[in-house]
Amino acid sequence: MNPVATTSDTIAIGAITIPIEDALVFAGAAMLAILLIMLIVLWRSARQRADAQEEAAAAARDAEFRMAEILKTQSEMQGRMATIADVFGSRQAELNQSIQSRLDGMTQRLGSTMSEQTKSTHENLAKLQERLAVIDTAQNNIQALAKDVVGLQAILSNKQTRGAFGQSRMETIVADGLPMGSYAFQSTLSNGSRPDCTVDMPNGQPSLVIDAKFPLEAWNAIRSADSADATKTASQQFRRDMEVHIRDIAEKYLIQGETQDTAFLFVPSESIFAEIHENFEGVIQRAHKARVVIVSPSLLMLSIQVIQAILKDARMREQAHLIQGEVIRLMEDLGRLDDRVRKLQSHFSQTQKDVDLILTSTDKLTKRGAKIEALEFEAPEKRSARSEGADLRNVEQRTGSLKLRIVDED
Repeated sequence: MNPVATTSDTIAIGAITIPIEDALVFAGAAMLAILLIMLIVLWRSARQRADAQEEAAAAARDAEFRMAEILKTQSEMQGRMATIADVFGSRQAELNQSIQSRLDGMTQRLGSTMSEQTKSTHENLAKLQERLAVIDTAQNNIQALAKDVVGLQAILSNKQTRGAFGQSRMETIVADGLPMGSYAFQSTLSNGSRPDCTVDMPNGQPSLVIDAKFPLEAWNAIRSADSADATKTASQQFRRDMEVHIRDIAEKYLIQGETQDTAFLFVPSESIFAEIHENFEGVIQRAHKARVVIVSPSLLMLSIQVIQAILKDARMREQAHLIQGEVIRLMEDLGRLDDRVRKLQSHFSQTQKDVDLILTSTDKLTKRGAKIEALEFEAPEKRSARSEGADLRNVEQRTGSLKLRIVDED
């Protein structure tokens, strides 16, 4: 900014020097221009306000005119609305009456329909409740079965528990079919081997050996194989395991004079037994040559029943002499009973003869009494009295009881 220097006659602004009179004139002109501009602005503002007031007055006059027309129209509309209200009132009463009658009929129909629907709903709910109870029972059974299946899967997933399961099933079949003392579990043979079960045979015959161990690992590998090569490899491994197990049974449990020349290999599943017979004929032939019979639960049960019948027949033969003695004593008792019946019959025959003789005597007495009654020794009145007394005595004799005493002599 340029400095302003002032003197008594001039004003210096930077390099420019202006006289004071000119500066005052210039300032007065500027003030005058400003006042002029303000006046122009005020005039224009007043003009605009006047125009606005005129427009507002014109709008007010127009509004008053329109309001008057609206009031006129409103009064006309009120008259028309009163007429329409009267018409609609009468029509509304008729319509209300018609609607009320229809509503009454509809309410009655709805009531009957609702009652029938409620009854049907209650019946359906009762049936649904019964079905839900059946479904709950079935669901509980399914849950119990699922728990059993999970437990069985846990058992079969472990080798030791799987072997214990097969042995437990075999022991159950044997224990249910044979009497106590005719079998033994885990008994020791003369060579130190311990078969799963030995069954005593009658007549001093060697015991029958049952083995419950079965190689399920290779079988599970066959079932879980996902290709032909894997199935072939698992089948070969299963065949080798079966042949090794059959050879071990033949070497350990077939002892001359101590066990039978045939042993049982127990398979705890009917499906596995059928699969072996269908697809592993070589294993079956090897078992026959080694005198090892592969049995399923049903075949083992049938074999146990046959052994039970043999044991029962042997016990009956052992007790034959006792049965003969009991029959002899029974015949002796029957002979004594026959003698006593014959004596009793003779007593009854003698008694019947005595009764017949007594009846003959009473008949004779009756006839003689009748003859005496026919005689006339007294007056008619006395005879009639005596005849009445005789009739009474005859009646008493005929109706009297006869007492007999039977003496039984041995």
